[in-house]
Amino acid sequence: MYYGTIKKADIANGEGVRVSLFVSGCTNACPGCFQPETWDFHYGSEFTKATEDEIINELKSGYYQGLTVLGGEPFEPSNQIALLPFLKRVHEELPNRDIWMFTGNLYEDLLPGGRRYTEATDEILDLIDILVDGRFEQSKMNLRIKFRGSTNQRIIDMKKTRAAGEVVLSPLNAKGLEDEKR
Repeated sequence: MYYGTIKKADIANGEGVRVSLFVSGCTNACPGCFQPETWDFHYGSEFTKATEDEIINELKSGYYQGLTVLGGEPFEPSNQIALLPFLKRVHEELPNRDIWMFTGNLYEDLLPGGRRYTEATDEILDLIDILVDGRFEQSKMNLRIKFRGSTNQRIIDMKKTRAAGEVVLSPLNAKGLEDEKR
């Protein structure tokens, strides 16, 4: 797997201060994507053990709330296989840090029988705290909503969703959407 960048002290891609890993590779090709260069599976640098160590060591700083993984597309099958051991490591070594993931897929597409389901998907979904799902849709773009580019995208509480067996939205999902109802 390759990655485009690692943003340290990121406050735009999840709650609190975060380390954000932008993985490379995406076949969604959403029109209006804010970084189409990450569609290329070989964009940027190779994700190695040294990269993992850099992120883990950075996350040990007391001011971080967690890790965000976005892209590109983390749920591309090859990216899932590469990310699973890393996410396990983050979860084991830093249990007090939350994990957010962004995907252009719907959560339902990540379930057994879904088009993005692999042998790694269930474990990844069980490791993450928040999933922001849905394709970016330029016609639904809204700069007032937090942590999303378009109003069709959902902020899903993964712990509650996995326990309930149905999608449970995070309270963050409503932030910025109040104006849409007026």
